[in-house]
Amino acid sequence: MATKITPLHDRVIIRRIEDSENKTAGGLFIPDTAKEKPQEGEVIAAGQGKYKEDGTRQALDVKAGDRVLFGKYSGSEIKLDGEEFIIMREDEILGIINRAGEAAK
Repeated sequence: MATKITPLHDRVIIRRIEDSENKTAGGLFIPDTAKEKPQEGEVIAAGQGKYKEDGTRQALDVKAGDRVLFGKYSGSEIKLDGEEFIIMREDEILGIINRAGEAAK
Protein backbone atom coordinates (compact mmCIF):
# COMPACT_ATOMS: atom_id res chain seq x y z
CA MET A 1 0.00 0.00 0.00
CA ALA A 2 1.85 3.04 -1.28
CA THR A 3 -0.72 5.53 -0.01
CA LYS A 4 -0.50 6.23 3.72
CA ILE A 5 -3.92 6.38 5.35
CA THR A 6 -4.81 6.64 9.03
CA PRO A 7 -8.40 5.94 10.03
CA LEU A 8 -10.05 8.30 12.50
CA HIS A 9 -11.30 7.50 16.00
CA ASP A 10 -12.32 3.84 16.44
CA ARG A 11 -12.15 2.82 12.77
CA VAL A 12 -9.83 0.19 11.30
CA ILE A 13 -8.78 -0.67 7.75
CA ILE A 14 -8.80 -4.37 6.92
CA ARG A 15 -7.48 -6.36 3.95
CA ARG A 16 -9.49 -9.51 3.28
CA ILE A 17 -7.52 -12.75 3.41
CA GLU A 18 -8.52 -14.72 0.32
CA ASP A 19 -8.93 -18.49 0.47
CA SER A 20 -6.74 -20.08 -2.19
CA GLU A 21 -9.02 -23.15 -2.46
CA ASN A 22 -10.94 -23.03 -5.75
CA LYS A 23 -12.42 -26.56 -5.59
CA THR A 24 -15.05 -28.29 -3.53
CA ALA A 25 -14.32 -31.53 -1.67
CA GLY A 26 -15.84 -33.40 -4.64
CA GLY A 27 -13.40 -31.79 -7.09
CA LEU A 28 -15.72 -29.23 -8.69
CA PHE A 29 -14.16 -25.86 -9.48
CA ILE A 30 -15.85 -22.78 -8.00
CA PRO A 31 -15.82 -19.66 -10.22
CA ASP A 32 -14.91 -16.32 -8.60
CA THR A 33 -18.43 -15.00 -9.12
CA ALA A 34 -19.95 -17.82 -7.04
CA LYS A 35 -17.50 -17.67 -4.14
CA GLU A 36 -18.49 -15.96 -0.92
CA LYS A 37 -16.26 -13.17 0.27
CA PRO A 38 -14.05 -14.20 3.18
CA GLN A 39 -14.92 -12.95 6.65
CA GLU A 40 -11.33 -13.03 7.82
CA GLY A 41 -8.80 -10.27 7.31
CA GLU A 42 -5.67 -8.52 8.47
CA VAL A 43 -5.76 -5.12 10.15
CA ILE A 44 -3.69 -2.73 8.02
CA ALA A 45 -4.23 0.45 10.06
CA ALA A 46 -6.13 1.42 13.20
CA GLY A 47 -7.30 4.76 14.56
CA GLN A 48 -6.22 6.16 17.93
CA GLY A 49 -9.48 5.38 19.68
CA LYS A 50 -12.81 6.90 20.58
CA TYR A 51 -13.16 9.87 22.92
CA LYS A 52 -14.94 9.09 26.18
CA GLU A 53 -17.23 11.56 27.92
CA ASP A 54 -14.44 12.76 30.22
CA GLY A 55 -12.33 13.75 27.19
CA THR A 56 -9.78 10.91 27.32
CA ARG A 57 -9.30 8.40 24.53
CA GLN A 58 -10.25 4.76 24.86
CA ALA A 59 -7.52 2.76 23.13
CA LEU A 60 -8.47 0.10 20.56
CA ASP A 61 -8.16 -3.62 21.30
CA VAL A 62 -6.86 -4.36 17.79
CA LYS A 63 -3.64 -3.17 16.19
CA ALA A 64 -2.02 -3.34 12.76
CA GLY A 65 -1.05 -6.90 11.88
CA ASP A 66 -3.86 -8.62 13.84
CA ARG A 67 -5.94 -11.24 12.01
CA VAL A 68 -9.60 -10.63 12.71
CA LEU A 69 -13.01 -12.11 12.04
CA PHE A 70 -15.84 -9.80 10.99
CA GLY A 71 -19.45 -10.02 9.88
CA LYS A 72 -20.44 -10.75 6.30
CA TYR A 73 -22.01 -7.32 5.73
CA SER A 74 -19.76 -5.27 8.04
CA GLY A 75 -17.96 -2.09 7.05
CA SER A 76 -17.62 -0.21 3.79
CA GLU A 77 -15.50 -1.39 0.89
CA ILE A 78 -12.92 1.09 -0.39
CA LYS A 79 -10.29 0.92 -3.12
CA LEU A 80 -6.81 2.43 -2.68
CA ASP A 81 -4.03 2.12 -5.25
CA GLY A 82 -6.01 -0.60 -7.06
CA GLU A 83 -6.36 -2.78 -3.96
CA GLU A 84 -9.63 -3.42 -2.10
CA PHE A 85 -9.94 -2.81 1.64
CA ILE A 86 -12.72 -2.60 4.18
CA ILE A 87 -13.06 0.24 6.65
CA MET A 88 -15.17 -0.43 9.73
CA ARG A 89 -15.62 0.51 13.36
CA GLU A 90 -13.86 -1.64 15.93
CA ASP A 91 -17.18 -2.79 17.42
CA GLU A 92 -18.03 -4.48 14.09
CA ILE A 93 -15.06 -6.85 14.54
CA LEU A 94 -16.19 -10.16 16.04
CA GLY A 95 -12.83 -11.39 17.30
CA ILE A 96 -9.05 -11.60 16.96
CA ILE A 97 -7.72 -14.87 15.54
CA ASN A 98 -4.68 -16.45 17.20
CA ARG A 99 -3.62 -19.73 15.61
CA ALA A 100 -1.30 -22.19 17.37
CA GLY A 101 1.16 -22.21 14.44
CA GLU A 102 1.61 -18.44 14.53
CA ALA A 103 2.81 -18.52 18.15
CA ALA A 104 5.80 -20.65 17.14
CA LYS A 105 7.10 -17.99 14.71
